Amino acid sequence: MKRLLFVLISMAVFTSSCRDETQGSNTIEVITAEEMKEISKIEDVQLIDVRTQEEYEEGYIEGFQNIDYYSDDFTKDIEKLDKSKPVIVYCKSGNRSGKCAKKMEEAGFSKVYDLEGGITQWKFKGFEVKKKS
Repeated sequence: MKRLLFVLISMAVFTSSCRDETQGSNTIEVITAEEMKEISKIEDVQLIDVRTQEEYEEGYIEGFQNIDYYSDDFTKDIEKLDKSKPVIVYCKSGNRSGKCAKKMEEAGFSKVYDLEGGITQWKFKGFEVKKKS
């Protein structure tokens, strides 16, 4: 019984510590691939891929601008975007885009959509990925 209680408490602590940093934010919304497909059609939405240039060239979602999260110019490049317009960000798996979304929120962006599972989830759902030729 004590062991079961220990396991349950451990699971609860682990689950809460791994919870998405964006939870409770009004600015950031984690969205599914299907939701992103619809939201990306909005006229004023800014579309940002935060992967490296090499990753981008291997395959990207059409219409998205590449701004490398690891670039020395990342913060400067993000500051050039219109903070009053919504932004969709994605990366490979959702880690970098989640961090980017947090930075954008702190920088004063009005609405940031973060693709859950990144381009990996997008591909898994069977949505199109373009390749640089």
